[in-house]
Amino acid sequence: MADDILTKIDNFKTAPFDARFPNINQSRNCYQNYRDYYRCNNALSAKGVDTKPCEWYFKVYKCLCPVSWVAKWDEEREAGTFPGKL
Repeated sequence: MADDILTKIDNFKTAPFDARFPNINQSRNCYQNYRDYYRCNNALSAKGVDTKPCEWYFKVYKCLCPVSWVAKWDEEREAGTFPGKL
């Protein structure tokens, strides 16, 4: 199963359809994948496990999110003022 996930990450071309976000507006999808990436990364790092599976969320949010949003969220995360739970 882990090999299947790593293969999907390596063959990633664009964000796939996500049934949680069926509408055309993908803002929420962008935000959720940004949060999922950092939550996954923090959880696996804390356990001392390889964080490679988290790259899926990274690639999805990089596809969906405007650069200005990501820059703003990164600044908020570094300042400790990010509005979501990471």
